[in-house]
Amino acid sequence: MTLRLFNTLSGQLDELAPMDGAELRMYACGPTVYDYGHIGNFRTFLQVDVLRRFLHLQGMRIRHVMNITDVDDKIIRNAAAAGVPIGEYTPKFEQAFLDDLDSLQIERPEVLARATGHIPRMVELVERLAEADAAYKTEDGSWYFRLAAFPEYGKLSKKDLDGITDGARVDVDEYEKDSARDFALWKATKPGETCWETAIGTGRPGWHLECSAMAMDYLGESFDLHAGGEDLMFPHHENEIAQSESVTHKPLARHWFHVRFLLVDGKKMSKSEGNFFTLRDLLLKGYNASAIRLALISVPYRHQLNFTFEGLTEATNAIDRLRTFAGRLTKATLVEGTTPVLQAAADKAEAGYIAALENDLNTAEAKAPIFDLVRTVNSALDAGTVLVGDRERVQAVLGQFDAVFAVIADHDAAPTKAALAWAGEQGLLDKVAPALLTRQGLTDEEVNALIAERNTARKQRNFKRSDEIRDELAAKGIVIEDAKDGVRWKRK
Repeated sequence: MTLRLFNTLSGQLDELAPMDGAELRMYACGPTVYDYGHIGNFRTFLQVDVLRRFLHLQGMRIRHVMNITDVDDKIIRNAAAAGVPIGEYTPKFEQAFLDDLDSLQIERPEVLARATGHIPRMVELVERLAEADAAYKTEDGSWYFRLAAFPEYGKLSKKDLDGITDGARVDVDEYEKDSARDFALWKATKPGETCWETAIGTGRPGWHLECSAMAMDYLGESFDLHAGGEDLMFPHHENEIAQSESVTHKPLARHWFHVRFLLVDGKKMSKSEGNFFTLRDLLLKGYNASAIRLALISVPYRHQLNFTFEGLTEATNAIDRLRTFAGRLTKATLVEGTTPVLQAAADKAEAGYIAALENDLNTAEAKAPIFDLVRTVNSALDAGTVLVGDRERVQAVLGQFDAVFAVIADHDAAPTKAALAWAGEQGLLDKVAPALLTRQGLTDEEVNALIAERNTARKQRNFKRSDEIRDELAAKGIVIEDAKDGVRWKRK
C-alpha cells in the first residue's frame, strides 16, 4: 500500500512514509480546554483518526503526539469569570474531551502533552530564539518573535506577506486578520493571571509557542507530518514553522495535513445562528455516536462538509444496513466451500476500498465498494448460494472497513448512557429528546425477554398478545424484523 496525501506545504499529493523508514512521527494540534468540543472540532480529530487507522491498517508504526492547551487567553478569561484558578477550571473540560474521543471511537494518541507541563521547554526555545536574534523583549517583560528574521514566513499558507512592518506586534493568541505582525512568545504577567517564574521573566506562554516546543521535544527537530484544522494554517502553523526553523534550520514537518471547515445547513456554525452543536447536544437529541462519526468522516477531509440532520439520518440508516448485514451473515447456516463469483466480489470490494483510501483518504469513494458488496451478498443469502469460505472472505473485507470507519461494531449504548448521566448532573434533562428517554426505558435484556414472550405467543397462535408486544416495543423505539433465520431487533 502507498498512501498519497495532499501536502499543504508542497501543494500536491505526496507519498506519506516515515523519514526513518520505521516509525511515522506525527503531531496533531489538540483542543483548547476552555469548553466542550463542538462538531467542527471533532471533524478534524476524526479525520486525523481515519489517517491514523489507515496507516495502522497498512502495518505502519506511528508515534502520534497531541497537545492539550490548558493555558491561553480564553481559558484565563473563562476561569476568571468562574472565579477559579485555571488549574481547577481546565481538568473538567479536558476529561470531557477525552470522554468524547472515546464516544466517537477516536483512538488516543501515543502522547498527550499538556502545555502547563512543558513550560521549561518553552522557555528554552525562547532563549534559543533570542540567541538567534529572532526574539526580543519588550518593556513590560513580554517576548515577541521578530517576523523579519524569518524571510520564508507565509510559505505554508501561501499568503502574500510582503507588507510586513518590522516591529508591529500582536498580543492576542488568536487573530483572523491576514496581516503579519511580530507575535507574542511569552506574555508578561497581568493582575490575577496564572504565571510562572522563569529565566526569561515572570509570565506565561503565548499559544503558538507550546506546539513548537512540545512537537520537537517528543518528535525531534524535524518530523514526518503535522496535522490540524484549516483554521490553524494561518497564523498558528505559520508561527510554529517560524519559531522552530529559526533555531533548527530544518523543516519542522515534511508533510502538512489540513482538514477543511464544517458548515451546518450551509452556514458557518455559531451560537448566534442557533446551529452550534457539541457532541453531547447531538447525543441528547437521540442520535448515536456511530452515526455522528460516519456523518463527519463521509466527506473527504479536503472537501467542505455541510452538516445536516438529513445527513445524520442517512448515516444512521447506512450503519443499520451494515450491522443488519453483518449480523445476518454471522448467523446464517452455511455449508463448506467457496463460490467464485462471491470471492471475486469480495476481492473487488477490497481493492476498491483500499485504492480509494490510498488516494488522499477518499472516504466517500471508499464506502461505495463496501455497500456494493453488501447488496451482492445479501442477494446471494436470499438465494442460498453463500458458502462458509465466502462468509469468511466477506467478513475479512468488513473487518478492513471497520478498522478505519469503526461503525459496524456497536458501541453506541455507553456514549448515550453517559450523555444522559451528564445531562442529569448538569440539570439539562429538559434538553433530552423525549423519544430518547422512552427508548432508554428498556434494557437489552428486557427487549430480549419480550421478544421471547412474543415468540411463545406466536407458537401458541396467540396473535393478539404477539401484536401487543410488537406495538409496545415499537412505541419504545424498538424495531423487530421476522426473518428466515429468526427475529432481529434494533433501536431506532
